[in-house]
Amino acid sequence: MPSSEDLDRAAELIASADALLVCAGAGMGVDSGLPDFRGDEGFWHAYPPYERLGLRFVELADPRHFTEDPELAWGFYGHRLRLYRKTVPHEGFALLRKWGEAKPGGTAVFTSNVDGQFQKAGCALVAEAHGSIHHLQCTVPCGTDVWSASGYEPDIDEASMRALEPLPDCLVCGSLARPNILMFGDFDWISRRSDEQLRAVNEWRRAHPNLVVVELGAGKAVPTVRRYAELASASTGALVRINPREPEIRHDRGVSLPYGALETLTALDELLTGA
Repeated sequence: MPSSEDLDRAAELIASADALLVCAGAGMGVDSGLPDFRGDEGFWHAYPPYERLGLRFVELADPRHFTEDPELAWGFYGHRLRLYRKTVPHEGFALLRKWGEAKPGGTAVFTSNVDGQFQKAGCALVAEAHGSIHHLQCTVPCGTDVWSASGYEPDIDEASMRALEPLPDCLVCGSLARPNILMFGDFDWISRRSDEQLRAVNEWRRAHPNLVVVELGAGKAVPTVRRYAELASASTGALVRINPREPEIRHDRGVSLPYGALETLTALDELLTGA
């Protein structure tokens, strides 16, 4: 467990703030049983068929597959959509929500995760920086429409990890639809929905300068979440970074807790509630 001194400092930062900003990367979902795709070995451990095919995560998360091999593309994203739909957020999500509800400014979330777990846990103000697997867009794209994926039930051949027909169509032009997710080398992602979310969270931040940032499971490989967390806490140093692999904090502006999300949140809650 984190040292008593570091936990006490983190708890003090959380208790003294008027609002809570949660910044989360893939590590936040590990305690819910979700893979974080850390490195090829981690990805292949989660998806053994792709190891047999010699396909890496960065190769599969390429939007060109929706044009060149849509069954391969939807096999990967359809499997993830099914997984995220059935996943139950771990108790740490509820703890964060509880802490925020006790503050006058409430809670906001900034996340690179596309899994929708924060919304499932009851968080209302969420900025999904890389989009959402629970929403679709046109592959062309024919416009800027983004719509719910709730009407699509993926059917996957798990031996080959290829999707079976029917694949989802664009509601506007009838072309193939794809997840509204920012992929690698993606010039067709429609960011409108994520942009609107981010504007709302940024407005909330400006209204609540005395906030604490709790960052969880955000790595350096794609540093979107870490940079946002550091920016949001730059003027106050009120940053709690929870990360078992890359816990370092620049210029010591915050508290580093090098352990898993659920374990650390539970320990902090005991301090905050006096349990």
